[in-house]
Amino acid sequence: MGSRLVREAVEDWLAYIGTERQLAAKTAEAYGRDIRQFLAFLAGHFGRAPDMKQLLGLSARDVRAFLAARRARKVESRSLARTLSALRMFYRFLERRGYGKNDAIRAVALPKLPHGVPKPLTAPKATALVESPDLDGEDVAEWIAARDTAVLALLYGSGLRISEALSLKRKDAPVKGRDMLRVTGKGSKTRVVPVLPIVRQAVKRYLALCPIKMGADDPLFVGTRGKQLSPRLIQLRVARARTALGLPETATPHALRHSFATHLLGAGADLRAIQELLGHASLSTTQGYTEVDRAHLLKTYTAAHPRA
Repeated sequence: MGSRLVREAVEDWLAYIGTERQLAAKTAEAYGRDIRQFLAFLAGHFGRAPDMKQLLGLSARDVRAFLAARRARKVESRSLARTLSALRMFYRFLERRGYGKNDAIRAVALPKLPHGVPKPLTAPKATALVESPDLDGEDVAEWIAARDTAVLALLYGSGLRISEALSLKRKDAPVKGRDMLRVTGKGSKTRVVPVLPIVRQAVKRYLALCPIKMGADDPLFVGTRGKQLSPRLIQLRVARARTALGLPETATPHALRHSFATHLLGAGADLRAIQELLGHASLSTTQGYTEVDRAHLLKTYTAAHPRA
């Protein structure tokens, strides 16, 4: 694989990531495989096993040549990104241990990973996720469970982003018969989304139970200290529900938003109208919908969810 000094450095690094860094066994194994493949490539690249001087003198072109060779063997971008991360970690280790420094690794960009679209949940699974009971037993106050349910109901029942739901003010609360909600999304663009009766009921219950006094301009959803709720708490709630209910890893807050669009489309709503409701940047924000259009969308989605 390399000169004696290189082999010793690799062995020390593998011991380091397994003990001090405590990486998972499979991750450490993969990193070890990556570094061996790297050294094997360099041996062919230079015509002999590399020594420490050659490792520290590598150029960004040399590293890219290695990644290109791996790509030619049909290695996917995700695996290449892991390999480059392993090499960066190895070279940082060499620098900290006094072997020397090489900035070439940092100059090589990580391969672009494919952007995965969140998979929508089935209607029963989405409903179960939203209405999942308190999963922390008696330690969680009833108003907190009601708060989390109301947030998730807005994600699924109105197609809101989690940031949009948590940025609502008390005066924005969809209660008292309001069947539309005006939200400000990405790029400070405003849109109107439907509010199902079941969503209004969830918000109303939360407000009735919440012990914290809120002014009109205070956050609608608050934590125990009265500050705007952190999205992390909602993400943890969903993670607990996912485990308790046996839901797939794709069951996330963002997946609820996509489930809203999928189920509305399945009920016969127009795709462009759904994109407008979701606030997709690719669509014109100057084109509005009449109250008749909005009422039709609300009626369509309600028909698809008779429990609402």
